[in-house]
Amino acid sequence: MSRKVMHICLSNGWGGLEMYSSRIIPELRRQGWAAHGLALAGSRVADSLVEAGIAPLTVASRGQALLRVGRLLRYLKAHDIRILHCHKSSDLRLGALLVTLRPSLRLFFTDHMGVTRPKKDPYHRWAYGKVSRLLSISETTRQRNLAAFPLPPERIRRLYLGIDPAPYAPRLTDAERHTLRRQLGIHGDTVAIGLPGRLTPGKGQGIWIEALAGLSERYPALAWHGVLIGGLTAAEGSSEAFVAELRDRVAELGLGERVTFAGFRNDLPRLFEAFDIVCVPSRNEAFGLTVIEAMAAGKAVIGADSGAIPELIDGQTGRLAAPDDSLAWCNAMAELAGDATLRQRLGEAARQEVSAHFTLESHVTGLVKAYTDTLDEPA
Repeated sequence: MSRKVMHICLSNGWGGLEMYSSRIIPELRRQGWAAHGLALAGSRVADSLVEAGIAPLTVASRGQALLRVGRLLRYLKAHDIRILHCHKSSDLRLGALLVTLRPSLRLFFTDHMGVTRPKKDPYHRWAYGKVSRLLSISETTRQRNLAAFPLPPERIRRLYLGIDPAPYAPRLTDAERHTLRRQLGIHGDTVAIGLPGRLTPGKGQGIWIEALAGLSERYPALAWHGVLIGGLTAAEGSSEAFVAELRDRVAELGLGERVTFAGFRNDLPRLFEAFDIVCVPSRNEAFGLTVIEAMAAGKAVIGADSGAIPELIDGQTGRLAAPDDSLAWCNAMAELAGDATLRQRLGEAARQEVSAHFTLESHVTGLVKAYTDTLDEPA
């Protein structure tokens, strides 16, 4: 049986969707599967695949990929690749065309974003009709997928994302941790409250800043410092207009000395060591990768009580707050900021939860099983 798969991601962006293929390739390889890739020339996706150890096919555009479908079919045949895995809905046109021309291929699609509108018009019925499995990254998105896509329920499966917990284990010495905290504007025993993520309205930084203002007013005895982690420019995936609004609001509330805009960082596992509390107030996460990353680091996490985040944390592993209720966020942060023992207990329970249910190994094991199962099905 062929144990080869081609991941298709024709995107110029760079986010969780685009990072997915390169993240799982080493684990796929460990589990005995060879991965191939198709990406846009010069894209960060293409570069990430090279870094993961494969030389992807590249095309200048999605249109060029369609024009070169014959070349792609010859490549798939030469390498005995029978599984295609798409990650953007716009790439399904190519995937469905390849399956139409070679029905023995199996087409997978992972819905990373969480569809919100029905896709049952003639084009989508044709394209999704070629999909062997549609993978939902949470139960929340699976329920949306069941309603939105023209597929029988047995073809829509939930498969939680996962991470390798090892990089999130503490590594810094006390001196290194204190140095990092000072660089982020955190001094002494001040409780550090971090919020990692793209600076865009849907990620909830605005409500978080209002909650910090409430923390200052309602709990004046608490010593805390807020740190925003995320790019400050459009090139780094953030909304520059929104960043300006956040900066203005921080100044208006008199929080300039208590909130740090740290910008884009590629050392998030180490940054978690500097934080005491991690907040994820996103309004509608399809999964919540940042949540399980913070959990793996043993942090006390406060997440939005919306989207898929309640599937990841509960009262035993963290705290939840409504994404539009700044007072609820204020009170949740105050509870954790004032109780180091509670933070430690929640953080340890969270770490164990990730190890039990949200590892990259378990994710890829489920993915490989789905691949294998479809190869046994009639074309």
